[in-house]
Amino acid sequence: MDKPDRTGFSGRIGFVLSAAGSAVGLGNIWRFPYLAAEYGGGIFLLVYILVTLIFGFPIMAMEIAIGRKAGSCCVNAYGIVDSRASFLGWLTSGITLITLPYYCVIGGWVLKYAAVYIVGEGSEAAAAGYFESFISGVPQPLVWQLAFIGLAAAIIICGVKNGIELANRFLMPALIIIAVIVAAYTLTLPGALEGAAWYLTPDLSKFSFRTVLAAMGQMFWSLSLSSGIMVTFGAYLGSSQSIEKSVKQIEIFDLGAAFLSGLIVIPAVFSFSGGDQQALTSGAGLMFTTLPKVFDAIPSGRIIGVLFFILVMFAAVSSAISMMEVNTANLIERFHLKRWQAALVMAGVLAVLGIPPALGYSLWDEFMPLGMTILDFEDFIGNSIVTPIAALLACLFFGWVAHPRILSQEIQKGSGFKRRKSFEFTIRWLAPAVILAVLVGSAIG
Repeated sequence: MDKPDRTGFSGRIGFVLSAAGSAVGLGNIWRFPYLAAEYGGGIFLLVYILVTLIFGFPIMAMEIAIGRKAGSCCVNAYGIVDSRASFLGWLTSGITLITLPYYCVIGGWVLKYAAVYIVGEGSEAAAAGYFESFISGVPQPLVWQLAFIGLAAAIIICGVKNGIELANRFLMPALIIIAVIVAAYTLTLPGALEGAAWYLTPDLSKFSFRTVLAAMGQMFWSLSLSSGIMVTFGAYLGSSQSIEKSVKQIEIFDLGAAFLSGLIVIPAVFSFSGGDQQALTSGAGLMFTTLPKVFDAIPSGRIIGVLFFILVMFAAVSSAISMMEVNTANLIERFHLKRWQAALVMAGVLAVLGIPPALGYSLWDEFMPLGMTILDFEDFIGNSIVTPIAALLACLFFGWVAHPRILSQEIQKGSGFKRRKSFEFTIRWLAPAVILAVLVGSAIG
């Protein structure tokens, strides 16, 4: 199969910002704070940092190396590196077809809330039952989901350099600046420092195996691992650019965004609740139910609410375009479509696949696979089952069937590879053992 002319990133900065845009998404801004609240604050933060540094680096480096070595889309890349690994290309490409549709549903919720705050209706969003009424209605969730998909598709159509990279060159710095401003303001609220102390101080008595499982699951979600994204982006990275340095910088962005998100949400809720930790237990609804009440009660709450939901919107869009690019690139290379054609096909597929999770709280609310809503079920299957399986199989294949040195040699291009020995040890031994534990824990849980 002939490879199309491939326009990549302008350089390592463009690559890092785009890959960081994929990593810094709803996993950081929406998911991380409520998991930190659920699993003991400081101890979860500590464990998350450790698993990201220990396991995130080798797995991400492995995937970027596969993409760059192959110089092709995800569905082809594994087979180009080793023909026996072709099945991994199909598996990882398929993961985004599970996760991205419901991600776009949540992205639609974020877009809705950003619009509500921008037009000055934040007090309405804080009213009891507002969020439940919105997601259980028809057709609003579908309309906002389609708007979100359209926004992501428009960026994808503009290309890698002029679309994905250009968007993230704006989105990532803006996101960090807004997060720092909102976090700094939050810490000035009465009682907020007590919440910050709870969030930053590890309580070893709250450590458990479930804390590790939750942190590992969050790492896969947040760093966009085993979903084809890093393989796809790796194909756009020049051979003279350092993979090792790039991965370190992506991890810094990811950890920084997660840390700041927790520093915004947890102290704000502590201040609002008078230090009542029970206020943090609303789980996934923390951002859409509890925070609007917080913003409605604090001085300058409307401005902070606008900034916060713009921050979340930036994070959601930056990740969505990365996930959408995986199968857009597959369509371009496998079927020789033009970029705009492939992007529109993907937008149509996502619009259709997004109907069940969008209506899972209204017309199809009685359909509860494994006792979960459709959105939660897709999240469980995609992030807790299929993604770790893909990571496990990739580590086993490149650790044992094909020696990890074939990827180490690719990573070494640019400026060497200081962590080569630990990379090969982790891929062969440590990562498979821990990922298997995550899978067993997820299945039991």
